[in-house]
Amino acid sequence: MRPNQYYLAAGLLALLLALGCGSDSTTRVTGKVTFKGAPVPAGKIYFNPDPSKGGKGASGYADIKDGYYDTSSAGGRDAPVGPVIIAIEGIDPSGKDSKDKSDDVAAKLLFARYEVSFEVPKGATVTKDIDVPASAEKGPVEPKGPAGVIIP
Repeated sequence: MRPNQYYLAAGLLALLLALGCGSDSTTRVTGKVTFKGAPVPAGKIYFNPDPSKGGKGASGYADIKDGYYDTSSAGGRDAPVGPVIIAIEGIDPSGKDSKDKSDDVAAKLLFARYEVSFEVPKGATVTKDIDVPASAEKGPVEPKGPAGVIIP
């Protein structure tokens, strides 16, 4: 084998190995998101690796439309395999937040960012339905501690 052919063969082998390894690191995730028993009209869902449990890789995400999401849809990214923290943001595009007196706002926040742990398995497609509890409407719980102490 001539030197040029050797380098070409080695390069092709490296490319094939890289392509083969990348397919196992993410998984398509689909599902429904409800809040107070109704589909979340719009929003975003994120699949962030949980490093405290060994999660790694790039975050996955998808738009929520009429209570449904699919990480393989346009504008989405499949979720990393392994432990993740799912973060959900829900809005009502037809409502106006009563706290905002501006005429520029045309959407209402349904609930504060809601998070839940999940283990994304390897597979072609995984279904994960999520029912955001009504308590999420109140917002995140602030950590309590002595006055003047910063809690990390």
